[in-house]
Amino acid sequence: MFTGIVTALGEVTAVERRDRLARLTIDSSYDAAGVDIGASVAHDGVCLTVVSKAGRASGMTHVVEVAAESLALTSMASLKAGDRVNLERSLRVGDELGGHIVQGHVDGLGEVLSVRRDGEGWRLKIKPPAEIEHLIAQKGSIAISGVSLTVNEVDAEGFGVLIIPHTWAVTTLSKLQPGDKVNLEADMMARYAARLVEARRMP
Repeated sequence: MFTGIVTALGEVTAVERRDRLARLTIDSSYDAAGVDIGASVAHDGVCLTVVSKAGRASGMTHVVEVAAESLALTSMASLKAGDRVNLERSLRVGDELGGHIVQGHVDGLGEVLSVRRDGEGWRLKIKPPAEIEHLIAQKGSIAISGVSLTVNEVDAEGFGVLIIPHTWAVTTLSKLQPGDKVNLEADMMARYAARLVEARRMP
């Protein structure tokens, strides 16, 4: 489980393509002593397992393996050396739930329609995949590239979110351009509510 509150920016330093698998090497400011082998870390909203790690002067280097399904359904397949990724350690019992409950299970890729300044912040308009449109509601929560955000508007084109200056500065959202793809995870409660409604309609 995660909260959608990014705790570090990682930099991809190597991508190794294997048969139906990719190994990503990532540098971050995390302390290697505090991250166990086998730990779950969200990378742009995708829950991945740390398979190796090493300390370095300004943090740590770790390796994760991305399976075929995640490569097909998320932005992980497009990552290359030099790219930045939003990182979040898994939620521990007693931690502050500052965002909303995020599982790290991406529902699909959204397309950025527009990026514009809105006062001190920035407004993003995103077109979600058709299969999760019904799970996105005004004032509801959504994770975009692993960042917990509130949906400000929903219309026939997609949905909009407002990014405050702090979030803009400490995440990869500031690098987005129209046409970019982003990982979307709908609110877990909305997902289960929709499933219950669907089950009740079944004969």
